[in-house]
Amino acid sequence: MLNAPDKRLALQAYERILELILGGGASPGELVNERRLAETLNMSRTPVRDALLMLEGEGLLLRQGSRGLQVKQMRIEDFLGALQVRLLLEPAVARMSAGKVPVAISASLRAQIAEAQMQDAGQPADRALVRDIDEGLHGAIADTVDNQQLSSIIRTMRRQTQMFDLRSMPERLSDTCLEHLTILDALEAGDGEAAALAMAAHLTRVRDSIISRLAGL
Repeated sequence: MLNAPDKRLALQAYERILELILGGGASPGELVNERRLAETLNMSRTPVRDALLMLEGEGLLLRQGSRGLQVKQMRIEDFLGALQVRLLLEPAVARMSAGKVPVAISASLRAQIAEAQMQDAGQPADRALVRDIDEGLHGAIADTVDNQQLSSIIRTMRRQTQMFDLRSMPERLSDTCLEHLTILDALEAGDGEAAALAMAAHLTRVRDSIISRLAGL
């Protein structure tokens, strides 16, 4: 088991490698070299190794025998499967979270959403900002239920679906902001049923947009 300092370093390495994957710095199908990553991140190989194991556990890296780990090539079937799990779990979790999200977190999310809404229409979405909003909202909801197993499952499924993001769908930015605000409204009002419905509607629209984009509609 990792001690506290080692765990902090591993988490730092995890976040930075995750950003490389989600940001396109490590392409789908690319083999991950532990030594080169450690040099790039200016870290020792031990926390990098621990971080790679975490990412492998989440399904973002796949082991290729003696060749090492490879960035997963996300298929539409993988995306739809992960999103189906999210549709089963996250509305129920949103229902349980109603009235429990801290006021400071809610206010911060609203400020970030307002910033995103100020972007010029048709411009590529600010990937980092959109991810921060998504992480903040969905993460806060999962954290309020105080069930580590459930939070871990949702986190893993969210990572899988983040491979299909708003960078390729800038037209979704405005709708996503409004959907997130609807979820926040319900959470702040303590209306569990409305929160569950808003979350289900949001995830369904994400799924439908991806399918439409891939079908060329």
